[in-house]
Amino acid sequence: MNTLLLLIIGIPIIEIYLFIKIGSQIGAFNTISLIFLTAIVGVAYARHEGFNTLRSGISGLMKNEIPIYEMISGATLAFAAILLILPGFATDALGILLVFPYSRKLFIKFFSKNYYKNKNTTEKKNFIDGEYRDMDDEK
Repeated sequence: MNTLLLLIIGIPIIEIYLFIKIGSQIGAFNTISLIFLTAIVGVAYARHEGFNTLRSGISGLMKNEIPIYEMISGATLAFAAILLILPGFATDALGILLVFPYSRKLFIKFFSKNYYKNKNTTEKKNFIDGEYRDMDDEK
């Protein structure tokens, strides 16, 4: 089954289930307030961490270093902000985990390790090993 289709169907089902369970425990108004509160606080903190990442990247550039981690971290923070804006508790939990630097570093390390492992195993080697000699030099 296609992973994207599974995500499109699975995430709303999980979110609706969590809305019903949490709403029955704390009430509808409190559930809606909590959704707005997590979105506002999460996006504000993601913005703060984004500026810290930008500052770190600029200082790396001043030292003549390529800020690869900062670029990946910035993209991860943008994804975390999108998750925090989406209404729901599961997406908020994942977004908050991606905002914090330590857990973000673990996520990046996990996915980059899987990326390089999959890339190396599925990559075809399109070359032929052999020797050659220049025929013009012999004449």
